[in-house]
Amino acid sequence: MVPLNDNNPIRITPYVTYALIVLNVLIFIYEITLGPEQLEGFFQLFAVIPRQLTGSFDGVLVNQPVPEWWTLLTSQFLHGGFLHLGGNMLFLWIFGNNVEDQLGHFKYLLFYLACGALAALSQWYFAPLSNIPSLGASGAIAGVMGAYIIRFPKAEVLTLIPLGILFWTIRVPAIFFLGFWFVQQAFYGVASLGVPTNIGMESGGVAYWAHAGGFIFGAILGPLLGLFASVPKSS
Repeated sequence: MVPLNDNNPIRITPYVTYALIVLNVLIFIYEITLGPEQLEGFFQLFAVIPRQLTGSFDGVLVNQPVPEWWTLLTSQFLHGGFLHLGGNMLFLWIFGNNVEDQLGHFKYLLFYLACGALAALSQWYFAPLSNIPSLGASGAIAGVMGAYIIRFPKAEVLTLIPLGILFWTIRVPAIFFLGFWFVQQAFYGVASLGVPTNIGMESGGVAYWAHAGGFIFGAILGPLLGLFASVPKSS
């Protein structure tokens, strides 16, 4: 299922959401200009490497020009391919504008970055010795989705369902669309615990715990930052 739009009016221009999309795209364009070895080094430097992050928490010095904990932020702007980037930016564009409208620009940016960092820590918690880079905006966007589902549970999301060569569209309440997405991420996260699997970060796949964690933290942080305020603020 692919969400296309919602029916909530936007009362402020979502400048931060637009800026985040542009920044992610620009960084990805830079990524594709790098050779394979350069790109690997770029990810080693700016993506979250759980083993290195664990070492930094234990006081082990990592030979890098930036503190390892900074990767909790920088990793949010890296992507591993066109589909990775495109899917993330689509969901950010759909759900981010309404959440930014409720929180205001500044608090929304803090919310977004905090959700991304906490999502990365959620994944790190379950695989603290992994050497596989963890990257992408998915955790931060999951936080946006977590805030959206509790603020706009009845909003209808136009959903595209492929039926062979044909496509069928239906309107699904956000609470079901996003609720199903969260349950799926949590299920795959649990399924990857302690067993050989082709899913999850240990195989270089999807960081499901980052998605589930980001979603939960978004649902918690959103109300704390004024998600249910009657009048949105512009800053």
